[in-house]
Amino acid sequence: MDNILVIDDERNIRALCARVLAQDGLVEVHGAETGKEGLQMAEEVGPDVVLLDLRLPDTDGIDVLKVLKGRHPEIAVIIITGYGQVQSAVEAMKAGAADYLEKPFEHLDKLKLAVVRALEEVRARREIQRLHQLQEKQNRVDELVGDSESTRVLRELIGKLARSEAQTILIHGESGTGKELVARGLHYQSSRRDFPFMEVNCAAITDTLFESELFGHERGAFTDAKTAKKGLMELADRGTLFLDEVSEMSLNSQAKFLRCLQERVLRRVGGTRDIRVDLRIIAASNRPLEARVKEGLFREDLFYRLNVIPIYIPSLRERKDDILPLARHFLRESNFRSHKAIKGFTPEAERLLVVYGWPGNVRELRNLIERLVILGASEFIEPKELPLPFAAPAAEVTLPEASQAPRTLAEVERAHINQVMQRVEMNKSKAAKILGISRQTLRKKLMEE
Repeated sequence: MDNILVIDDERNIRALCARVLAQDGLVEVHGAETGKEGLQMAEEVGPDVVLLDLRLPDTDGIDVLKVLKGRHPEIAVIIITGYGQVQSAVEAMKAGAADYLEKPFEHLDKLKLAVVRALEEVRARREIQRLHQLQEKQNRVDELVGDSESTRVLRELIGKLARSEAQTILIHGESGTGKELVARGLHYQSSRRDFPFMEVNCAAITDTLFESELFGHERGAFTDAKTAKKGLMELADRGTLFLDEVSEMSLNSQAKFLRCLQERVLRRVGGTRDIRVDLRIIAASNRPLEARVKEGLFREDLFYRLNVIPIYIPSLRERKDDILPLARHFLRESNFRSHKAIKGFTPEAERLLVVYGWPGNVRELRNLIERLVILGASEFIEPKELPLPFAAPAAEVTLPEASQAPRTLAEVERAHINQVMQRVEMNKSKAAKILGISRQTLRKKLMEE
């Protein structure tokens, strides 16, 4: 039940508010005669909305307002004023009041409407705060699961960078390693966490839409520009802009983005004025940008501007100590979502998980566990429940014999992809699902052969 507190020295006003507001039985109304009594009662009942008279016997209403907002910023305060006190009401609004009403109340519906609006504002503000706290919890750096040394080092590095004033960070890592999770951790552990985290997938934006998407546009800048629109960089002001798959940005778009990155200044499409923004830019790439520079597909000057503070996320096969902790973590999550109670994995199933190559990295592992939980019916996940790649003989998933020439990681990955493709009769959709990668990523990998 919502709580309303009326602080007014007139008994008839307190009684009227109680009668009008509590008649539906949905709110509880409390009254206080003085500022001191009102502040004490606010501590006791925790009101959602306060109706506050500007003139009280012991103090000025604006002083009470400031104390209330200082102690309980989420409370909505509606000022009650007499005739001739409108100027004071305006001062109260500047001090944080949500609304003001003149008394005596000629229209009681106006009183009810003001309180209903204030309650809605309080609920919305609390819901935003709850969602924000949930985001912070979900994206905490210490929530990165893993026991390996590289993961512990990564957690420490992200914590240091999040608290620093670093303006530009570049994340390297294969698809599925968790680059977005790291970017969100950097944002939500930083002083910028109360401001927007804006994300853009550079591979999904066409060259013609790039400027409008990132910089915004003015009304009439092009045929469909019916109104002015802020771009992602402007929307992310004081927060973080995350550029995923930055290696896929076209050369034309790279040239346009370079000046913004250097000076944190943008100009909307069709605009004539420069707009300065304060934001942290985090870029991520699943391809080595140095190689893209050598191929002439990525600007060297942009690469050096982005590569101020690089973060490398190792692939899952490089940190095998993390496989089982991650698998158990995803099992708990999937159990909760699917209302299952699978206890864990048999020893042989755990062994197969550890020796597998995981070309799709953490994403592939998460997808696999979710699928096993949905389809599983026994207490423990067994080897027979694992898909085809895990059923391969040990020789197919372990390192080459001493007599064989060592193979590069790229060769091992290519061989595994070919093996999966053969097993699914060259069906790319099925292969991508087994590998835990997108169909687009699979096509790229097949083209690289």
